[in-house]
Amino acid sequence: MTKENMNAVSVKELQDTQKYTYQQLLEGNRIFVENELKQDPDYFKKLAAGQNPNVLWIGCSDSRVPANQVTNTKPGDIFVHRNIANVCVHSDMNMLSVLDYAVNVLKIKHVIVAGHYGCGGVAAAMTNQQFGLIDNWLRHIKDVYRLHSHELDLITDDKRRSNRLVELNVIEQVFNLCKTTIVQNAWRERDDLEVHGWVIDISTGKVKDMHVSCSNADNLGKVFALNKVDKVKETQE
Repeated sequence: MTKENMNAVSVKELQDTQKYTYQQLLEGNRIFVENELKQDPDYFKKLAAGQNPNVLWIGCSDSRVPANQVTNTKPGDIFVHRNIANVCVHSDMNMLSVLDYAVNVLKIKHVIVAGHYGCGGVAAAMTNQQFGLIDNWLRHIKDVYRLHSHELDLITDDKRRSNRLVELNVIEQVFNLCKTTIVQNAWRERDDLEVHGWVIDISTGKVKDMHVSCSNADNLGKVFALNKVDKVKETQE
């Protein structure tokens, strides 16, 4: 077989694999619909009528930690936002828009920042290697390392240090959410909103509650506490 023929075979195999993977997704959807309708013929009619979730999940984009499977919940139970390493920063309009809609429109009761051990984003942030555009995003995690370097630098085992940074990153992101005007203003209007931090152990499937749950702004540093905005009174001339 010539080199040209071998290349042609390789391309054909790749195309067949891609087509098979894509068809698997469509077949999976067919099976999903069929199974749900067997249990409840009106399932999708009810789902299409609207959503009323009580939880906003801000998690990592990693394919191994889907919110519904981890919590054994159904579509419609959890409002979800995911990004690399579950980062929550004040400059991310995507995350803030999701947070605002969840808190002020859906009136969710719980916001969960969900990290996981073995996070590739966290591991990458611990190196000096350049990866490309993502380096700018990883800077946020490097900032977490800088804040806690006095603890992390004492951990000699790379895996343990990475796992601890995963935990510290979750804690800092919870704090970041509590600093937002969205959460602070919501706390002034109602007392049923809580922000939590979780770490998922993929090797066991179990969740570790980091016990940093917040339901008010009392524990924020003085500089982060925000006064209520005074409405501008309109005057008629």
